[in-house]
Amino acid sequence: MKALCFYEHGGLDQLQYADVPDPEPSPGEALVRVRACALNHLDVWIREGWPGLKLEMPHWTGADVAGEVATLGDGVDDWQVGQRVVVDPGITTVEDVFTRRGEHSLSPGYVILGEDVRGGQAEYVSVPASNLMAMPKDWDFVQAAASLLVGLTAWRMLIHRAELRAGESVLIVGAGGGVNSMAIQIAKLAGATVYALTSTGEKMEKARQLGADVVLNYREDPTWSKTLYKMTDRRGVDVVVDNVGQATLTQSMRAAARGARIVIVGNTSGPKTEIDVRYIFGKQISLIGSTMGTHQDFRDVMALVWAGKLKPVVDRVMDLSEGRAAFEILERGEQFGKIVLRS
Repeated sequence: MKALCFYEHGGLDQLQYADVPDPEPSPGEALVRVRACALNHLDVWIREGWPGLKLEMPHWTGADVAGEVATLGDGVDDWQVGQRVVVDPGITTVEDVFTRRGEHSLSPGYVILGEDVRGGQAEYVSVPASNLMAMPKDWDFVQAAASLLVGLTAWRMLIHRAELRAGESVLIVGAGGGVNSMAIQIAKLAGATVYALTSTGEKMEKARQLGADVVLNYREDPTWSKTLYKMTDRRGVDVVVDNVGQATLTQSMRAAARGARIVIVGNTSGPKTEIDVRYIFGKQISLIGSTMGTHQDFRDVMALVWAGKLKPVVDRVMDLSEGRAAFEILERGEQFGKIVLRS
């Protein structure tokens, strides 16, 4: 089969659209014919690598899979070949104290499709049958794939980790990303006032269409935290979603209200930053990390997607063979929402 793979960690030049061995489902698994797979910044970080990451090469990423059941492994009898499915991207490999508490993504045995195991940027992928979810008949593969990891991640960070409540205010830093375009919608659905930060007039309008009440352009207003503070009568916001990291965290803490929560699920501008701890104890701010979610979180958020209450945001669709060009767009930050590869 064909896959968008790499044999060594590194930059875009390491990506190849190449022939790789066909996967075979183990007992309890299903082989899925991938029809669409969305890109995430996680894919970039995996390709670049980090200390301690050990992968069988070649490796290919891709957490967001929508397709059709191609083959069933031994012991799988509740799915049918040809059935249209999406895949829960969080895979539980062990039972431990965290999974028994229902906190699957805290478990050391929780792995992400495309990170620890080969993913969906290929023609086929083998996954645990328990991670399959049936797709409604009126959904297409591209729209379905665009909802998966970002929906799960945004749902957990806002609803469970930040414990967002109706009537609160939320700042989304970098509204054009896949997680944050979903976070705007979830925050609005939860009854919050939503402030969004992005880089162009076009992205500002798209953020408003998703439900953002106030949108700021950080390029035109580089001291946006001061502007936001004034807008809120020098109060600040209750929850900040900051997945940018190094370039924005200081201003995010300035924009936060007393007792605010800042949730972090990524670091697109870099993982290391200096923190003025006076903001933390002086305003009693909580810095909260969040990653993925539980299997029930996935089913809860996808039920809202299937019902039309949350809408996948697709920036563009490209062929799997155009994967390197797609990642160039992602790494330049030109997209609003998801870039989806068809295979």
